[in-house]
Amino acid sequence: MAHLSPTKIDVKVAGDLRVPITPHLSVGAQSDNRLRVVSFVDLRSPAILLENNRFLQVLLQRCVRLIDPQEPPFSMIRFLLISHFLILTALPSTQSTGPEKGTLMIVSGGAMPHLAEPFFELIGGKDAPIVFIPTASGDVPPERYHEYATRWTEQGATNVIVIHTTDPAIANTEAFVKPIREAKAVWFGGGRQWRLVDAYKGTLTERALWDLLDRGGVIGGSSAGATIQGSYLARGDTRNNQIMTGDHEEGFGFVKNIAIDQHHLARNRHFDMFAIRSKYPDLLGIGIDEGTAVIVRGNQFEVIGNGYVTIYDDTFWSSEGSSLKSLPPKEFLFYFLKPGDRYDLENRTVIQGR
Repeated sequence: MAHLSPTKIDVKVAGDLRVPITPHLSVGAQSDNRLRVVSFVDLRSPAILLENNRFLQVLLQRCVRLIDPQEPPFSMIRFLLISHFLILTALPSTQSTGPEKGTLMIVSGGAMPHLAEPFFELIGGKDAPIVFIPTASGDVPPERYHEYATRWTEQGATNVIVIHTTDPAIANTEAFVKPIREAKAVWFGGGRQWRLVDAYKGTLTERALWDLLDRGGVIGGSSAGATIQGSYLARGDTRNNQIMTGDHEEGFGFVKNIAIDQHHLARNRHFDMFAIRSKYPDLLGIGIDEGTAVIVRGNQFEVIGNGYVTIYDDTFWSSEGSSLKSLPPKEFLFYFLKPGDRYDLENRTVIQGR
């Protein structure tokens, strides 16, 4: 992304270690088994995840093992050379991409009974096991779990489990993630998206979500549960939901290099995305209206529901063309996709035809 600098990077891989490579570079370790590249140019910038790159993980882990104060200087030199090579090859691109496996259902919020059937079709029917996570709503007491489960059981679902914690230590236990490991789908409810980050980011729960996708499962969510699925956490400030680039800027990143906004046209939010893209112009921005969803498979999505999805990709698209239109500068362009329209995330283009 544009805010990353190749001279100020931190690379983390599986483990618990952090060691300096140069005065500006360090290699560290983290238990989520994924390569993480973090910019220190802007301390508010989000981490960029290069998911499931086993080749780089193994090589970096071998580099880390070279750091032994008892070994001769040649080991450090070898470490520096390999590490610099890996960092240069691991820098993230500006492409937006969806998960390699599994499916995402990203819903704006508002009334959504008409979106239940498409969800059931994705997960294999109403009897498929669903895990509902209401954590974005705040500290949910156990006596309210049934209330959240009924949001799906009233639509016909027969196997819904509610799990919730605000404690990352609990979220990092096998006992807590067991229902996710047995589920066909996970659904995130609405509220404030930063609460999901505080509870689950970097824990076994987040890893279990990726594992769910890897085995072909479905992750869905509405409102805050939509935004959390992107790599950039729009409206992630703990003070209020009107600050677009706040004190939480990293989502779960099921879709890379993207900021996802919700309740878009219903709340006249169609100019708010400019606050994010003026700071991070390489991000793709999408805004989803209420009662509307995008279904993400691989690097493409399709719009379903009753409303529109707004696209911010520095271009303009219209079914009637744009050569005769008077358009603003590219940094202020946006356009709408209707139900049935499809979009190529990787190439940032509308997919024409059927």
